[in-house]
Amino acid sequence: MKSSPLFRLLCVACLAFASVMAWAATPPDNVNVRYKDPQHFTEAKRSFGMHLIDADDYLKPLKDYIVQRASRILAPGQRLDVEVTDVDRAGEYEPWRGPRFDDVRIVKDIYPPRIDLDFTLYGADGKVLRQGHRKLRDLSFLSHNFAADQDSLRYEKSLIDLWLRKGAGNL
Repeated sequence: MKSSPLFRLLCVACLAFASVMAWAATPPDNVNVRYKDPQHFTEAKRSFGMHLIDADDYLKPLKDYIVQRASRILAPGQRLDVEVTDVDRAGEYEPWRGPRFDDVRIVKDIYPPRIDLDFTLYGADGKVLRQGHRKLRDLSFLSHNFAADQDSLRYEKSLIDLWLRKGAGNL
């Protein structure tokens, strides 16, 4: 039985889509992110009682995001090592609001997100191109249009995007 051209085209499209998805699911190997003493992060110090937060709920997705975004700005052969030294997510718990708000993170401009990190950028030859310490801050984080974004890490991811937007040469 002979297949139609439309069927063949659909099969090719499905195979192409599957290969792209497999490629996207493979984490890049040119970016390494690690956390230095995450139990001492500002966010972890605020995690207790009703506000107990599983660190993996925000650290794993944040790490994955940094790896994916940073790999896009690197030239072929470059490698980036990032050591996150502190995370303070946007918002705060305000216990004075009463028991109905015990597990509600209140996001206001007085509670901006903060991420501190050290980085080393290596060239294709293995030599250090840039390294340094960055204190990522965005005091105007609420002025960005996040209305449709329901990602609980949208403000922290925005900090990463602001840092990486400069490109590898200006980290």
